[in-house]
Amino acid sequence: MLTPDDHARITAAVAKAEDNSTGDIFCVLAGEVSTYREVPIAWAAAVALLAPPLVMAVSLRPLLIAVTGGGWTAAQASGLQGDLAFALTAYATLQLSLFAVVALITSLAPVRRVLTPRFLKRHRVKKAAFHHFAAAHSHAQDSETGVLIFVALVERQVEILADAAIHAKVGDNVWVAAAAAVQAGMKLPDPTAGIERAIAICGDGLKTHFPARGARATADRPMDI
Repeated sequence: MLTPDDHARITAAVAKAEDNSTGDIFCVLAGEVSTYREVPIAWAAAVALLAPPLVMAVSLRPLLIAVTGGGWTAAQASGLQGDLAFALTAYATLQLSLFAVVALITSLAPVRRVLTPRFLKRHRVKKAAFHHFAAAHSHAQDSETGVLIFVALVERQVEILADAAIHAKVGDNVWVAAAAAVQAGMKLPDPTAGIERAIAICGDGLKTHFPARGARATADRPMDI
């Protein structure tokens, strides 16, 4: 996670980027946007449904040979019924045991993060970003030039949203470049540098299309969730 010094650097970068512009830049730094509770359940269910049939297919092979081989007696048939009942009980027990064990293991945060599909992480990050963009926009009175830089630190993903007024003039290239700067920074020992670069890129877009008409108020601080 980021240190207090990193937060101070980001705050300074936002102030510099907003200077000489009427736009607002909001930087939200999120830890993990979701608990992904369905992931352990999905993995546990998959293993519990797929593994036991493979095991039972091997263990029931002698029984199938006895049934299809011919020449078996009534006593053998009675014994076969008992074996089948045991096999079915073992099957159900194995399923329940596998479900519980896999669910427990995949509930561990490091394991769950590795097994969570990337598309699901992306969906949750987008959802969280839109939520915070709406909240930030509601506090920016008389402003239609707000930009949100939403960084999910655990998921290592970034989402950049902008009001329609600035997006219509700036286009996608600026947001793509800013997101790329954050992603590149996450691969370096100093990820804050990537966030600073992204803020500067967004600030350049604001200054070009929405120059300031007077002195600005104190810059917004980056928000943590």
